[in-house]
Amino acid sequence: MSTGILLAIIIPLVAVVIVVAAGLYVVTRRRRLRERFGPEYERTVEERGGRLAAERDMREREKRYDSLDIKPLKGETRERYSREWSSVQGEFVDRPEDAVQDADLLVTSLMHERGYPTEGFDQRVKDLSVEHGRTLEHYRSAHEINELSVRHEATTEQLRGAMVHYRALFDELLSDGGQARHARA
Repeated sequence: MSTGILLAIIIPLVAVVIVVAAGLYVVTRRRRLRERFGPEYERTVEERGGRLAAERDMREREKRYDSLDIKPLKGETRERYSREWSSVQGEFVDRPEDAVQDADLLVTSLMHERGYPTEGFDQRVKDLSVEHGRTLEHYRSAHEINELSVRHEATTEQLRGAMVHYRALFDELLSDGGQARHARA
């Protein structure tokens, strides 16, 4: 065969291999992000108006998360937080609005203790989304109800729901949420 014929066969073949490899890379990356972020993946796609923008945002969240010093809790610290949560739950009977606000503060304190920055709700959500995407909707719901509570507009049933929502994230943060960060490092 002549060089021209070989090039005519090899060049398109290489181009096909490159296109297939690029496609596999995109599919694999998308699957990994979906698995890691859970329901937060679709929510971000909707908020960002498309998969490319959403996936870029999620990769930026991962990069920021990797720069944080997220650490597991020591046993005595975990026990202290468990006692504090029990106290907040007990407070709910007599002062449900105060209990929900205290639950919010306790979750924020626990986040801080673990190494998450706590500078604002939106940033906390983004930081949590990397490892806690499956419980993030609980946190959003609890936060919304807490805001109603501050204005004395939440019903007792909503306040009870907020406690359940806060508890979901609290338990995950307290137990390290299945994080394998230090195992990866």
